[in-house]
Amino acid sequence: MSFLAISTAVLAGLFSLILFVRFVLTRKTGDVPEPPVAAGAWPIIGHMHLLAGEGGLPHRVLASLGKKYGPIFTLNLGAHQALVVNNAEMARECYTTNDKAFADRPRSLAVDMLGYNYASFGFVAYGPYWRGLRKIAVLDLLSPNRLRMLSHVRTSEVNYLMRDLYKVWKEGKGSTGKVAIDQMEKWFENLVFNVVLRMIAGRRYTTGDKEGDHVKNTIKDYVHELGTVVIGDVIPWLRFLDFSFKKKVKKTAEEYDVIMEDWLREQREKMSSGVPIDPKDEVFVASLLNRLNSEADKDLTVFDKGTIVKATCSTIIGGAADTTTVALTWTLALLVNHPEVLKKAQEEIETHVGRERVVEESDLKNLVYLSALIKESLRLYPPGAIIAPHQTIEDCIVAGYKVKKGTRLMVNLWNIQRDPAFWSQPEEYIPERFLTEQKEMDVWGQSYEFFPFSSGRRTCPGISLAIQSMQLTLATLLQGFEIESPTGGPLDMSEHFPGMITSKATPLGVLISPRLAPEFYNQDSS
Repeated sequence: MSFLAISTAVLAGLFSLILFVRFVLTRKTGDVPEPPVAAGAWPIIGHMHLLAGEGGLPHRVLASLGKKYGPIFTLNLGAHQALVVNNAEMARECYTTNDKAFADRPRSLAVDMLGYNYASFGFVAYGPYWRGLRKIAVLDLLSPNRLRMLSHVRTSEVNYLMRDLYKVWKEGKGSTGKVAIDQMEKWFENLVFNVVLRMIAGRRYTTGDKEGDHVKNTIKDYVHELGTVVIGDVIPWLRFLDFSFKKKVKKTAEEYDVIMEDWLREQREKMSSGVPIDPKDEVFVASLLNRLNSEADKDLTVFDKGTIVKATCSTIIGGAADTTTVALTWTLALLVNHPEVLKKAQEEIETHVGRERVVEESDLKNLVYLSALIKESLRLYPPGAIIAPHQTIEDCIVAGYKVKKGTRLMVNLWNIQRDPAFWSQPEEYIPERFLTEQKEMDVWGQSYEFFPFSSGRRTCPGISLAIQSMQLTLATLLQGFEIESPTGGPLDMSEHFPGMITSKATPLGVLISPRLAPEFYNQDSS
């Protein structure tokens, strides 16, 4: 062949390749329709006013809108567009096919001020720093091996709970032999709070302790404000209206950082002392400092070590404390309202543990009905009814629709987990479903009809810690106490949505009376 013929063939091939690539790209994002947009948008604020409907419960609002516009549609939230997903298959597309495209997080004033300049892997943009830090957090605190090593922390805190509840019963029992506990959620909150802080910083605080109350209240303010959306987050040019919130958050940030610095100082002093530390007693602050000192990962040098430690601890505290407390509260409320389920769980514990010793973590694998009732609670009342928002880093296609870069993702987990197309009697509390037709479903985010801890790259890294804490707490509580409604009737199950978490709107009050011999309520809690 002549040189001219070869050149012509090569140019023709390159031209064909360019046309093909342009065709593929056009097919991918160009001539694809955009999702339907809900009607009723107002100037400037868009659809924000709609989210105040249904008693201020946005997951119910989005479910209602889905009946009108279909399982996928968009809302204009001020200056931002949000993609709403009410369907399991479309959620699967977001967290698998388009997982990388949806790997970013939206920014907010609260995170700007409380998130250590986005050093936290919970809010930092997707990339090498996020991958490296998340890996370290899992290895040093949340891996199965590390959780086994720290099992004594969970066990001792549950023992404290049992001891203190028994003491209240002993001092306050009346002629019925029962005592009323007005706010069980506060007991769960103290337990979870101490489990997390002992694992992270080796600190434990008791109710009424001045320092402990200050630390707990500061952390509660931190977590609540972190999930707060203000007007400037949706309409940036109105940011000046957030001055009072900004002032409040600044105060919280300063007080919170003092606590974090105290933990850092204490662990650095212990490390510099040269005294060897038993691995089971090494707290996460020290472990993370050691890891950062020994690893020369250039991706983690964008922040100083102290900032990385404080930001990472904040992510874990924020992700674990409220969610586990709320999940325990919903589960116990459901058990009180379904005494036949509570009785079956106690009978299972009787079979596998008995009353001659207290439940241990090694028993949990045999308590399959307990596991099922926890799953069913997480199905009906997931703490994150709407999964924490993601944001697209590039254009993508979901369910045949073009989704633009910068779009926020709102996955309505509450609606998906009550979808009658998949779940029989979706509004009913039926733990047996997880022992029969949904037996193979777990909490690890692989099933998009049931994924209470989210899925994909940004899935919750603390699933094992949450589930183990819930199982041990509930198993020990059900073994140790008879629990019933204080009125003899069903408990109020109204929801409240103050920020990122859907909690029980009214306090959880119960009547308790002991089921075991007195010596079992005074176990060693060291």
